[in-house]
Amino acid sequence: MYFSQRSILFPGAGSEPPPAPQWGEAVAITTPDGETLHALYSAARPGKPSVLFFLGNADWPGNFAFLARALGSQGIGLLALSYRGYPGSTGSPSEAGLLTDGLAAFDWLSAKDGGGIVLVGQSLGSGVAVNTAAERPAAGVVLISAYLSVLSVAQAQYRFLPVAQLIRDPFRSDLRIAKVKQPKLFIHGRRDTVIPLSSGEALYRIAPEPKRMLIDDASGHNDIWSDGLTTEIVNFVEASASGGRIPGDPSSP
Repeated sequence: MYFSQRSILFPGAGSEPPPAPQWGEAVAITTPDGETLHALYSAARPGKPSVLFFLGNADWPGNFAFLARALGSQGIGLLALSYRGYPGSTGSPSEAGLLTDGLAAFDWLSAKDGGGIVLVGQSLGSGVAVNTAAERPAAGVVLISAYLSVLSVAQAQYRFLPVAQLIRDPFRSDLRIAKVKQPKLFIHGRRDTVIPLSSGEALYRIAPEPKRMLIDDASGHNDIWSDGLTTEIVNFVEASASGGRIPGDPSSP
């Protein structure tokens, strides 16, 4: 388990070339430690915000043409990243590497678009989004199927192992979320058996305000996306980037 854990945590990693872009344009982002990251990018209209999207551990940026269309209809840009070691990107995945990738992608996007950046992190990507928001001036953060930590999820799944002593990539969002002062939207499926709702709720409870949580009673982990969810994200991006009221949050300004 110790030696195979990264193949379990990063199942989408591989050296194969990326498929042709299904939306936007393919771009290359260089990290401070010398890796080159593949990403798909659709520019925002002048003055409009952009979304920086950190995907789940087995996903691919090309799968999110529907999100690019929904955001683009409102002039919002999108950058979706293929982590190091994933198709089209150099290197090998690790927690330290992915966190570096997140910061490099934010810096690249902030040099391109001046309308504010909202982070969206799904599943594994939620930990990348939390760290990026803690270290960079994002306008807002959407956390989909988020975990308290990969450590805590692994401990629940492998109760017979000394996980705390074995894990190499704990992704401790619980230790980083206090620094995320931006508006936050948490989204979780009640039927999620990969990252239980209880893990997302635990992170939500310790997150500072302003925050809001949406629970989809009908969805699990891999069927969370819907037209309604996409609309919620578009509305949140527009509101948080403009400094306006967060939809559904009575405490927002």
